[in-house]
Amino acid sequence: MKNIANLGIITIITSFLITYLLGFLIIPVLKKLKAGQTTKEIGPVWHKSKTGTPTMGGIFLIFGVGSSLIFSIISIFLINKNDVNISSSILSNSDLIRIFASLFCALSLGALGFIDDFIKVIHKHNKGLSPMQKTTFQLTIVILYFITLSINKCISTSVNIPFFGQVDFGIFYYIISVLGMYGIINAVNLTDGLDGLVSSVTAVYAIAFIIISNILKNIGINMVSCSLLGGCLGFLAWNFFPAKVFMGDTGSLFLGGLVASLGFGINEPVLILIVGIIYVIEAMSVVIQVTYFKLTHGKRIFKMSPIHHHFEMSGYSEVKILCLFSTITAIFGLFGILFVKTI
Repeated sequence: MKNIANLGIITIITSFLITYLLGFLIIPVLKKLKAGQTTKEIGPVWHKSKTGTPTMGGIFLIFGVGSSLIFSIISIFLINKNDVNISSSILSNSDLIRIFASLFCALSLGALGFIDDFIKVIHKHNKGLSPMQKTTFQLTIVILYFITLSINKCISTSVNIPFFGQVDFGIFYYIISVLGMYGIINAVNLTDGLDGLVSSVTAVYAIAFIIISNILKNIGINMVSCSLLGGCLGFLAWNFFPAKVFMGDTGSLFLGGLVASLGFGINEPVLILIVGIIYVIEAMSVVIQVTYFKLTHGKRIFKMSPIHHHFEMSGYSEVKILCLFSTITAIFGLFGILFVKTI
């Protein structure tokens, strides 16, 4: 078991190194292909200086996380290759299903993001796939994810809710969960608006789930969390202000899939909302802004949404916003850990 514990650290390091080192190979290729970011006209004026910065960097984030996760699975079986029973008790079939379901979901979303980014790069504008196309594909991927977990009995319709205890939603669980996961995936995508923001917030989120999954003895999700942490740190080395590369929808949709699957993989989806409070705030700021704008015929609550742009336009630097949002995630991560200990 000591070897298994050490494997988590090795997984983080492996994911970090692969993601970081691939940056040296892929970023020059992206520059050569002129796969540069096109800044939105409605964004802050000073963001125009970011125009031309290579995007689709999520490619090497995906390779780092995916390959380190596969490495970890193989290593677990090699550690105990002479004792099948021990191997089975360490990594059960349900663990493997959760790992591959999470990876399938994230990789499929990453592929969708890549297509969207590719269209933007080729046409040199911010219009990729249509909202309807993205929504259709995202919902299809999410539904397949839940079908996989449900068929293999790796999910429960009973949910632990703070102050209410365990509530069984029955068939409505799947409807709520599909819509909820779709929302979180896009909330993570919205958070990717400043240099290093979504990478740092997600790294802290992953740390919280490493601890939570360890408490719940869910080795499969623990491994996914370790791979996610290493990948985020490896990408952050390139994406920290001033960013040398952006992850694009390729990376942010991939991260969104993993972020959501960590909570559903341990059958505690409420933790996504607690630990991922920043994603929720980012998404809600857009909803509130748009709704208020329409109801008041042009008035705004925030200077700009998502809310990280409001802080920018209020005088906060990108680094300060990154530190603030990561700190908030860490605080709510502690709440999430305490919640799990009371279950």
